[in-house]
Amino acid sequence: MNSEEIAAGLSFWIREQVTAAKCQGVVLGLSGGMDSSVVAVLCQRAFPQNTLAVIMPCHSHNQDIEHARALSQRFSIPTKTVVLDDSYDTLLKALPDEKASPDISRLAQANLKARLRMLTLYYFANQRNYLVVGSGNRDELALGYFTKYGDGGVDIQPLGSLLKGQLKELARFLGIPLPIIDKPPSAGLWEGQTDEEELGFSYDELDRYLASGEASAALKEKFKAIFAAAGHKRQPPPVADLEL
Repeated sequence: MNSEEIAAGLSFWIREQVTAAKCQGVVLGLSGGMDSSVVAVLCQRAFPQNTLAVIMPCHSHNQDIEHARALSQRFSIPTKTVVLDDSYDTLLKALPDEKASPDISRLAQANLKARLRMLTLYYFANQRNYLVVGSGNRDELALGYFTKYGDGGVDIQPLGSLLKGQLKELARFLGIPLPIIDKPPSAGLWEGQTDEEELGFSYDELDRYLASGEASAALKEKFKAIFAAAGHKRQPPPVADLEL
């Protein structure tokens, strides 16, 4: 299936999901990255009059905000900007210091940003009777590389079957600006954070493994361990099945 067919198929799928849910349109977070840019354009194709992209800076890099705005202007996608800096700072002050290791503490604080964004998106979704659209791709969902009840807290995931490389091809077809496509993938969780540096391997290596099972022995073991540990993030919460 080529990029044109994928774009048409995903836009149709988004319309189907919204119609089945008896909703009126879609809302998404626009981060300035490639994945959310692709989702925004697909949603705009599906619902030209009922798509809302929300830009939610939270001590974010200025370049990401500029890229998000440039994308919305290029494709005439309606946006709202909700600055979450003060909300995030207030929440951190209210929470106790658990004296965790620096790495764990940094991750816990970063996950708050994703969860604040989820709250914001669902506020708009509830106000408008929209579905919240996620931008997780196949690589991220397999790894559990998302914040549970943060960027993973969405109603539909149109990109969930696309590898990162396929997503890049689709972005080029859709006309996403090259500076967005070419910058290193990052969740923007902290200053200088990039996905591949944090993961310890490249998306190309993961794409190859997911598509064909090919990888070095060490990487195979690493992938399997990560997939297993992240299983709970891909499933609904288990319910105790007792005979009462």
